[in-house]
Amino acid sequence: MNNPDRDAAPVSFLTGGGFMGAQMRAHDWSTSPLGPPQTWPQSLRTIVELLLNSKLPMFVAWGPELGFLYNDPYAEILGAKHSAALGRRFDEVWSDIWSDISPLIERALHGEATYSDRLALTMRRNGFDEQTWFTYSYSPVRDESGKVAGMYCACVEVTDQVLAENYRAAENERFRTLFEQAPGFMAILRGSDYVFDLTNQAYLQLVGHRDIVGKPVRDALPEVAEQGFIRLLDQVYATGEPFVGRAMPVKLQREPNGPLEERFVDFVYQPIRNARGVVTGIFAEGNDVTERKQAEEELRQLAANLSRSNQRQSEFLATLAHELRNPLAPIRTGLDVMRISANDPATVATTREMMGRQVDHLVHLVDDLLDLARISTGKIEIQKNRVALKEIVLHAVETTLPTIQAKHHVFSMAVPDEPIWLDADSNRLAQVIANVLANAAKYTPDTGKIDLRVRLDGDEAVITVADNGIGIAPQSLPHIFDMFTQVAPGTGHAQGGLGIGLSLVKRLVEKHSGTVSASSAGPGQGSMFAIRIPIAKETAPASNSAGAKAGKAPVARRSLRILIADDNRDAADLLHQFLEMAGHTVQTAYDGRAALELAERFRPDLALLDIGMPEISGYELARLLRQSPKLRSVHLVALTGWGAQEDRVRSHEAGFDQHLTKPVDARTLDDLISRFDLPAA
Repeated sequence: MNNPDRDAAPVSFLTGGGFMGAQMRAHDWSTSPLGPPQTWPQSLRTIVELLLNSKLPMFVAWGPELGFLYNDPYAEILGAKHSAALGRRFDEVWSDIWSDISPLIERALHGEATYSDRLALTMRRNGFDEQTWFTYSYSPVRDESGKVAGMYCACVEVTDQVLAENYRAAENERFRTLFEQAPGFMAILRGSDYVFDLTNQAYLQLVGHRDIVGKPVRDALPEVAEQGFIRLLDQVYATGEPFVGRAMPVKLQREPNGPLEERFVDFVYQPIRNARGVVTGIFAEGNDVTERKQAEEELRQLAANLSRSNQRQSEFLATLAHELRNPLAPIRTGLDVMRISANDPATVATTREMMGRQVDHLVHLVDDLLDLARISTGKIEIQKNRVALKEIVLHAVETTLPTIQAKHHVFSMAVPDEPIWLDADSNRLAQVIANVLANAAKYTPDTGKIDLRVRLDGDEAVITVADNGIGIAPQSLPHIFDMFTQVAPGTGHAQGGLGIGLSLVKRLVEKHSGTVSASSAGPGQGSMFAIRIPIAKETAPASNSAGAKAGKAPVARRSLRILIADDNRDAADLLHQFLEMAGHTVQTAYDGRAALELAERFRPDLALLDIGMPEISGYELARLLRQSPKLRSVHLVALTGWGAQEDRVRSHEAGFDQHLTKPVDARTLDDLISRFDLPAA
């Protein structure tokens, strides 16, 4: 039973102690397992006096029920539990964390002191659960008899510190992730030896995925030691000034025992300083710009090529104008001569032959232009058959012989008597040989020598054309087969031409799976062109299509009813006159609509239709004629300036039986009409 006089006695150990000292003096201890302070043993009084005067958060739990006492700093840790916690049982005060701390309490009550650093606890001290961290010690407290009568705790809440460290760790991890995933290369170099402390994937990819972390630059990347980069690192380390490099070349051994590979990099060397401002390392970051550098170089090269191409095209257009004027001048003069000399048959005949040659030259120029278009679009067409090389060579020689004879060249030829069979387009291959021969004649002075030889070399036929003409400069040989290239420009030996002949030769030879090459000892020492074509795998000749044609029964000719439709009146009228002189009945229209109406009345056997006519084009006119029951059997011939392969396909799809490209000579037209002639009645 308590003594009222003793309970009311003053308690000197509770003097002072701040807010909690006053709380303890004023507290009603009747419900506390500790009883009033006047009854507390001296050992408890001593520890209470100690904690009340400490600035460190402390509490003591005393007696069998561990009554709870604490100081002012610890009141802040209790939060909303403060005041109500004073004198209560320890397990009631901290019931929310009892399962976490009770094992440590048991150890203290058994006489063992414990220490916990940054122990994580989920507390409910302000009406909600919160994550906290504490560093604290639990120590046993003994009574006067030496028995453990309670436990004592000194603690520090480190929640803010742990959260800050966690935030820094998260930030560091985020930095490492960003560092690792950065598209540019990055590396942190430590100390004056520039030891790799940290690198990202882009850096490892640049240097070839070598094990470089922890190694000095000289050891990790020995190939860069003499390329100036370590000297730059020394400069940045010594001066503290950053260095910026733009598209600098670096040679790296990116594969084990592999060759040095040149890369180009944009980069920055940035000094790293400590808290005192002293440089302790270097941060290197940048980008591999090799692909960009290569693209820029390709663009520069493309620009240069375009500039050269534009120059060549300008030269080509000037040459084309010159080449067109050359035959037009004698044609115009010839017309004047024929007008003045109308009564002189010999002069008229000679002039007409000259004009015919000039027209042939114009046609040749136009054909070259068409070939140029086909070369540019990759649409050169060849039709291979089994052919004898000797016949092709003789045809090419026949074509160019007038040019050779006109300059009094000494021409020699050697072709084997035994046949050499090729799978080739005879017309195109003859064009190749004729172009090379014409080229030799053009650049060989009068009375010079031209030699053509054919021989077998294994599975290839070799055709060589050699001359003792002006030769080819060494610097020109690599470009001799380029488009618009003249053999000897600027030498005073210009002989005309569009500069596409040899380019066409090369493309056509390649279409035959062959090669062509040029050689020359230099200017003034002639040149030689060698054409190599694979021979046919089987030596048996193809069937003689000419003989098959010869076996056909002759067809009697008679007058045809011919319709001409062309919006070029001069061309239509002259063709009309020519066909009437040949004995045919001819009607002419100057546009597609008039031609359709005329065809309904005239009922032609053969219709020669221009393609590009107003109102109704030749294609549409052909379709309409094919749709008419009365006119669907008419033989339709496209007579047009459009001669590309796609134009021929389109005319065939429109219903044309034949496609001829303007200008058409009389022999071609006569041959066409003879093939469309009807048997005589």
